[in-house]
Amino acid sequence: MADASARRLSGHARPRGRRTPRRVAAVACLCVAAIAYMNLSACSSLAYPDSPQYRDGSFRNPVAPKTVGWRQTPMLWWRFMFDKPEGTVPAGSIPLLPLTARQLAQAADGTLYRLGHSTLLLKLEGGLWLTDPVFSERASPVQWAGPKRFHASPIGIAELPAIKGVVISHDHYDHLDKAAVLALAEKTEIFVTPLGVGDHLIRWGLPAEKVRQLDWWEAIGVDGVRLVATPSQHFSGRSPFDGNATLWASWVLQGSGLNLFFSGDTGYFDGFRDIGQRYGPFDVTLLECGAYDPMWEGVHMLPAQTLQAHRDLRGQWLLPIHNSTFDLAFHEWNAPLEALVGLAERQAVAVATPRIGQPVDLRQPPSPSRQRWWQLPR
Repeated sequence: MADASARRLSGHARPRGRRTPRRVAAVACLCVAAIAYMNLSACSSLAYPDSPQYRDGSFRNPVAPKTVGWRQTPMLWWRFMFDKPEGTVPAGSIPLLPLTARQLAQAADGTLYRLGHSTLLLKLEGGLWLTDPVFSERASPVQWAGPKRFHASPIGIAELPAIKGVVISHDHYDHLDKAAVLALAEKTEIFVTPLGVGDHLIRWGLPAEKVRQLDWWEAIGVDGVRLVATPSQHFSGRSPFDGNATLWASWVLQGSGLNLFFSGDTGYFDGFRDIGQRYGPFDVTLLECGAYDPMWEGVHMLPAQTLQAHRDLRGQWLLPIHNSTFDLAFHEWNAPLEALVGLAERQAVAVATPRIGQPVDLRQPPSPSRQRWWQLPR
């Protein structure tokens, strides 16, 4: 069991074979059954009637977003299982830079590392902060099925030094990894989440005093770092039975003289302008760009919308996240970075596209010239 757990958290990805319809269908059925079994007794959440976002027993977006309707869902699942286009998975190895605890100890304040997907490691006010830490091999309720990592994490949880805080945007499996949370519990001082998400953590065994749950526009200070939960346009749920039982959020992170915005998952909405007016301008916007499709653009931005969100937030420069780690859509795996960089160059927007594990100085705007590491040989 210990070996299996270590394998899950290492982030090491085995070679992916071509999926057959029969195999995919069997895995899908087993996965649905596992989700139902694992979550049936844990689908309830505490009610939050004092939250303006909580109505009629669940959390709501101010405006219902465009997403996949019930009539489209069967065809969508069919496409995912049997008609996935070529190129959604990289043909070669994604280049990454391994990290060590010594490097992190020597890193200057204001340094950021992309560990994969939406997992970022930031050094602020002398402490390390993690966003949406996912270290398991699969973004799934089970580790024998579900979206599998394209690459290892540059550093494993066992090698990480003490963590000042973990910031979680919502409870989907590609953002809230139970195994990672439990492994991080001993070395992390505080977990900051939207309303209801912290209930998961406490139910899993984390001490309640380590968990802080915030509604939109609420703030908390931790040793010189200020965090503000801000709106996003998304949804939540870890099973078919707990839809929108927890809140989703974006985050403002302020520390070490920096003003940063972390989007979590979101569609494009008017809230970006409001956040930009209240808390901008931002030195860096960390915005999702990946796992998108016109069918569900209300909850995941298309590349042009990511760029517009950056403008609404009044960001100095942009670092795209939520890409290059999991196969979660129909676009080619490297399309998000290719599309966003092309748009940004035409509109003279500064964009950073670091390799996984590469240190980024958040005080230093990126150079216009860049190595397009995602253009792997076919």
